[in-house]
Amino acid sequence: MCGIWALFGSDECLSVQCTSAMKIAHRGPDAFRFENVNGFTNCCFGFHRLAIVDQLYGMQPLRIKKFPFLWLCYNGEIYNHHTLKKKFEFDYQTKVDGEILLHLYDRFGIQKMASLLDGVFAFILLDTANRKVFLGRDTYGVRPLFKLLTDDGFLAVCSEAKGLIDITHAMATPANIVPFLPGYFEAFDLKKNGKVQSIQMEQFHCCTQEPAHAIYDTMERLPTRFDEETVKSNIRSLFENAVRKRLMAHRRIGCLLSGGLDSSLVAATLVKLAKEEKLQYPIQTFSIGSEDSPDIIAARKVAAHIGSEHHEVNFTAEEGIQAVEEVIFHLETYDITTIRASVGMYLVSKYIREKTDSVVIFSGEGSDELTQGYIYFHKAPTPKAAAEDSVRLMKELYLFDVLRADRTTAAHGLELRVPFLDHRFTAYYLSLPEEMRIPKHGVEKHLLRESFKGLNLMPDEILWRRKEAFSDGMMSVKKSWYTCLQEHLESMVCVTMATVLPIIQWLINDQFSSNERSSSSSERH
Repeated sequence: MCGIWALFGSDECLSVQCTSAMKIAHRGPDAFRFENVNGFTNCCFGFHRLAIVDQLYGMQPLRIKKFPFLWLCYNGEIYNHHTLKKKFEFDYQTKVDGEILLHLYDRFGIQKMASLLDGVFAFILLDTANRKVFLGRDTYGVRPLFKLLTDDGFLAVCSEAKGLIDITHAMATPANIVPFLPGYFEAFDLKKNGKVQSIQMEQFHCCTQEPAHAIYDTMERLPTRFDEETVKSNIRSLFENAVRKRLMAHRRIGCLLSGGLDSSLVAATLVKLAKEEKLQYPIQTFSIGSEDSPDIIAARKVAAHIGSEHHEVNFTAEEGIQAVEEVIFHLETYDITTIRASVGMYLVSKYIREKTDSVVIFSGEGSDELTQGYIYFHKAPTPKAAAEDSVRLMKELYLFDVLRADRTTAAHGLELRVPFLDHRFTAYYLSLPEEMRIPKHGVEKHLLRESFKGLNLMPDEILWRRKEAFSDGMMSVKKSWYTCLQEHLESMVCVTMATVLPIIQWLINDQFSSNERSSSSSERH
């Protein structure tokens, strides 16, 4: 997890513009670099680094001797970089996973480069030899990317919108700051004056398709039958593979644990694989809630079962309310459900940063959308309708749950990893017959639960624990976080109205009196 920022064709002083890059410093607390592009004095890169892989040579923009004309700024992790390096016999200069982008681009071009990446990423790639700029973002938008493009070809790019809002540029009409679409790349011509022109916007991967990089996966090909036992075995194999590949890190790994099915599956599998890979430290798990909250109690049972080093963060409504303004700043959204669900994740991430040495944090985002985990799926009119809505939710993840998970962890310099959004795992699950994926016997995510039944990964009561909103599960059953927040907002409205109403009444009375005086004056004349 890092922060990337770039300008192409700026008319303003770059030393002034670059102050905007400092607004995303929280994304990379380990180091910062600001660099102009040779031959283009009005183009530059800014980079905030969180060192996860190759702590010595990981600064960006990344440039290597073999390709002096390529400049790369990227945020993310490429899990199959070793596999691709070996397959195509690339000669590496660093140990950085992102170096694979330079070799793939030089060998195959931008479209194939993007399609072969197994990971989460947002990138800005500059080719000065061919005067091209490329932007790209992973399938589900796990890593954020925003752009601002003016009518005259000035392009500004940043990991978060806050790094673009104060960018100055003379323009006839104001330019919008927009999120870059997940699963796409965009190509620009770079003119001699540093300005750009968009020439291609193309999708390189869709969640319903098996990714192109699957043919180079180290995991064996799966049986293609759709009988229940084969499907459950495939789900287990793909999920375990998704967790294993995400162990790639030089920093300590931890896991958020709410005590629900999704985070418990991630934590249990993570602890199991960490032992197999002989990691030199125990996996830390983290839960947040009030002392008697359902989540705290359930997470405690899971942690005891899997043997993690467990941390509990006490949550109070007062502390949550105080954090709301900071949360909104980092989220860059006023979506009320996202904000409410983000407060707990923001506070537990703050605890992790301040009290522990875990930096790479696993989480269970994406499962509800993929496996039809929301309660309303019980009311889907047909399996086909449920399947279609599942795909819709997957495509919109970058606007809601993925946004929440990235921003609340990045706010405290942590790196998020989400195995449920693994390309091969999601593509396989969405390819299953629609009837297999719907809730059954009154239980949502029935197929996922059945796939892990009898393995003793977690207590059975957790495996079959019903869906509970994160914002409700962290508080006492007597009073939810939703209710606490609602009461606080109502009190604020009451106080505001008590202050404002007399003023409004005074204005009305004064206007009425003024009208009376005007009428009286008119009558006298």
